[in-house]
Parts: sequence; C-alpha cells; structure tokens
Amino acid sequence: MYAVIETGGKQYRVAPGETIDVEKLPGEVGSEIEFDKVLAVFKEPEQLLAGSEVSQAKVKGTITGHGRGEKVLVFKFKRKKQYKRTIGHRQSYTRVQVNEILA
Repeated sequence: MYAVIETGGKQYRVAPGETIDVEKLPGEVGSEIEFDKVLAVFKEPEQLLAGSEVSQAKVKGTITGHGRGEKVLVFKFKRKKQYKRTIGHRQSYTRVQVNEILA
C-alpha cells in the first residue's frame, strides 16, 4: 500500500515505514504530523483510489529531524560584458517518518 501526497508544492510517493525529506515544516522533532492533501492511494496492485474517493484520506507521520541540503552554486555570466556573479543556495528540509495511511 502506498499513497501520493502533496506538500510544499511537490508530490511524494510514500509508504508506511519510509522516511522522506520535504520542504521545511513547523514542528518539533518527535511531534506527529498529518498530511491532508492526498492525491491517490494504491491499496493493492490493481486497486487505485483517486479524485473524490480520497477526499477523506490522510497520511500520518512523525518528524524525525530538520536539516539543510547541499549547497547549489548558481553562476551567471555574460560574455564580452565583464559580468560574472556567483550565488549559493541551501534548501532547508524536514525529515518525516511515515507511520500510516488512512484511506
């Protein structure tokens, strides 16, 4: 059994027992979290619930940590204009352990 959820503008395929890294969420380490925006639930290989069938579905998990990803360097350059610019970015994330899928 697995589900497709949306959080932070991205979609994730989750199953009970998995750990995922999502956009930073408010909450302390060890606190429970609930994802209401479930897009699809696959109960068995041939059984798909989507649309209005999953309007009541929820995915519950536990926050196991917060962190920051690796640095991404962005280099802008325009030839013959003496223009160079380097920008770095590190995205914050929250690590979530998926406990159960309620469908």
